[in-house]
Amino acid sequence: MTAPAVLDDQALRRYRALLDAEDAAFDELEHACEEGDRSHFEADFDAWQQALTAKLEFLRRAGIDVVQPAPA
Repeated sequence: MTAPAVLDDQALRRYRALLDAEDAAFDELEHACEEGDRSHFEADFDAWQQALTAKLEFLRRAGIDVVQPAPA
């Protein structure tokens, strides 16, 4: 992973908001899984995936490359 030379406060606040959104979406996904609620699980999985995608896209635009691991 490479990082840009400077991350300002605004970028860090935005990234924190994206992390919080991903965390909240994952919590909902986890609850649906624990409760065995398939319809909510699928909707929550989509919401978590969207939050994760938004976070990774933000990092990409900020010049931070997250290298994907090689397949096993």
